Amino acid sequence: MSLGTSEAFDLRPDYIINVIRKLGAKTVGFQFPEGLKRKGPKLAKKIEEATGAEVLISGDPCFGACDLDRTLLEHVDILFHFGHAELEDTKLSDKVYFIETRSAVDIRPVVEKAVPELKGQIIGLITTVQHVHKLPDACAVLETSGKTCVIGRGDSRIAYPGQVLGCNFSVARDEVCDEYLYIGSGDFHPLGVALSTKKRVLAADPFSGEVREVDPSRVLRQRSAVIAKSLDARVFGIIVSSKNGQERMKLASSLKESAEKHGKEAYLILIDLVTPDQLLQFKVDAFVNTACPRLAVDEVGRFPSPMLTPQEFEIVLGEREWEKLVLDEITEEPV
Repeated sequence: MSLGTSEAFDLRPDYIINVIRKLGAKTVGFQFPEGLKRKGPKLAKKIEEATGAEVLISGDPCFGACDLDRTLLEHVDILFHFGHAELEDTKLSDKVYFIETRSAVDIRPVVEKAVPELKGQIIGLITTVQHVHKLPDACAVLETSGKTCVIGRGDSRIAYPGQVLGCNFSVARDEVCDEYLYIGSGDFHPLGVALSTKKRVLAADPFSGEVREVDPSRVLRQRSAVIAKSLDARVFGIIVSSKNGQERMKLASSLKESAEKHGKEAYLILIDLVTPDQLLQFKVDAFVNTACPRLAVDEVGRFPSPMLTPQEFEIVLGEREWEKLVLDEITEEPV
């Protein structure tokens, strides 16, 4: 998770102190995404001095609200998880408190800068949880400039209108708009929306002031190359995550059945932290990832065998057309 300048985010120390005092907690856990980990020791000292509680900081990687540190949770009275909004459908424990680290940065200047670059009339607004509370400001700028602003609601995994996750772009579906304006840092979220909707996406970074059009062509070329390398594969390792918000065993089992129906061999591999080194000992022609959708894209070329997404695996098996390639998402379960 990229968070820009960490000083610009509210870690809510007073709220944390009040919760600890109210519950009488003696041991407290902190879990941070990579961009905020360095803030942990200073915050821990402040909290310990104010409450007398002992703070344990998770040193493991953290990839989102889907990735709660269950080992740390067993050793503390309460756990504060920073940088993400709670996923209602993956609630793990009442002991977990989410600190969304809202940004104080003024997004209006970069939205004003983006207006001349917008080509459409109806603009869909999307952002991460750090900026969702500023979307009304963005709408005001767009409407003052004569644009129409729309903010999608998303499925049950999305906490706020307009919020996108690295694995869920549902706020950008079923919305009548000409193009999207993404407010935030990094490329993955706007790239996902561009690939999911096939619409133009403009990214506006409120920290750097940069405005740019997202170009998904490089990612599409990379994914096409991975698919091409896997067309002759006979043996597949299907990755299943044991993380609370990433586990998709039902999907993995259905992919295994599809592989066998097409005369392929497939094996299910349950794993917590998916890294190239962890997969070195598995001698397969290609992997299929049902864990965090970002793995196959962010780590392209680093795994010992090609890493496919479920949708790409369907292309390899001949069950999906190349033209219908989209990024993988973890969405709400159908009713």
